[in-house]
Amino acid sequence: MNKSVKIIVSRLKRGMVRAYSMTEILIVLCIIGIILLMVLPNQTAIISQAKSIEAQAMLNQVYGLQKSNFYRFSKYSSNLEELGFEQELTVDEGGQAVYKIEIIDATNDSFLARATSVSDLDSDGSFNTWEIDHKKMLTEVIKE
Repeated sequence: MNKSVKIIVSRLKRGMVRAYSMTEILIVLCIIGIILLMVLPNQTAIISQAKSIEAQAMLNQVYGLQKSNFYRFSKYSSNLEELGFEQELTVDEGGQAVYKIEIIDATNDSFLARATSVSDLDSDGSFNTWEIDHKKMLTEVIKE
């Protein structure tokens, strides 16, 4: 054996190994925790914006299906199943969808569809809501 291996073996036999103390490890973990707490509140707005893209995409799909239905039958439908839209299971039903889609109003000349969040994304008591109409006006009715 070479000299450095003999030194390590002799230190192991004596029970002395160079390492960090428990106090040093706890201090580092506390610092990391404090940094995370400072960064996470700034990320909630970005998270809610990303989740609202789901609502916009689903409402645009409903718009396309409504337009197709209008060209075929000269009227808008008030039934999502009739349009061929399949609502994914929401998070409160065990699925992954954050928004519940519904058609609020449908006549021969117009329609209004709404996507409402099933969970309060930023815990402020208001549920994010988006709407789209027959003119493809996509608006955020209740902001998150």
